[in-house]
Amino acid sequence: MVVLIVHMTVKPGTEEECIRLCRAMVEETRKEPGCVQYIAHQSTENPLSFCFYEQYVDEAALRSHSGSEHFAKYIKGGVDAIVASRTRELFTALS
Repeated sequence: MVVLIVHMTVKPGTEEECIRLCRAMVEETRKEPGCVQYIAHQSTENPLSFCFYEQYVDEAALRSHSGSEHFAKYIKGGVDAIVASRTRELFTALS
């Protein structure tokens, strides 16, 4: 099991666009066979701050997600244009 947590800050005025893109990503990603959980969040303290919590059965499922058509459409073709900064951290489950 692997977990990816992505924190991103979007450019001012793009919050609603980010929400739209995140919702589309959630809908499509949850259909992936290797996806266990995929949740998008918006900060209650800073409306420009968003987070994805992603859980996959293994790293191969995560790689498949990153190569998906919806990732290309909504992240590479959408979110990337409005992101001011982004960090990502990969975790594995403790046994």
